[in-house]
Amino acid sequence: MIAELQQAVAHYAHALDELNVPELEAVLTEDTTWTFTMPGQGVLGPVAGRAAVLDFIRDGHTAQTGRVRHHLGNVVVTTTDAVTAEVRAYLVQTRNTGESIQMISTGVYKFCLRRSDGGWRIAELTLTLDNAV
Repeated sequence: MIAELQQAVAHYAHALDELNVPELEAVLTEDTTWTFTMPGQGVLGPVAGRAAVLDFIRDGHTAQTGRVRHHLGNVVVTTTDAVTAEVRAYLVQTRNTGESIQMISTGVYKFCLRRSDGGWRIAELTLTLDNAV
């Protein structure tokens, strides 16, 4: 089960970086919520519902320059039962412009996942960037 949870989180990161909407839809619950703590902006969200989250992601992709990657490390399953789980992971976000590679941010993700349709999906995502606290 732990490997399945880690895979769900990894699928999220890959789909986010590639703006793979079908894969994002597959890894998010219909009622997913996202909340972010950003430097200089405080808490943003929650962005509620899969459609709103996908719009939020599309807007973010439109605004970004270069190739952005979400590198998730130290992925730890902290609680779980048969249908719910909590996973924490560190984030290092990079941008490759073709001329330079930059570290954009670091932070901590908390994913609350729920088993549905035979797989794990993200029901709640919380991201706190390190320089926001």
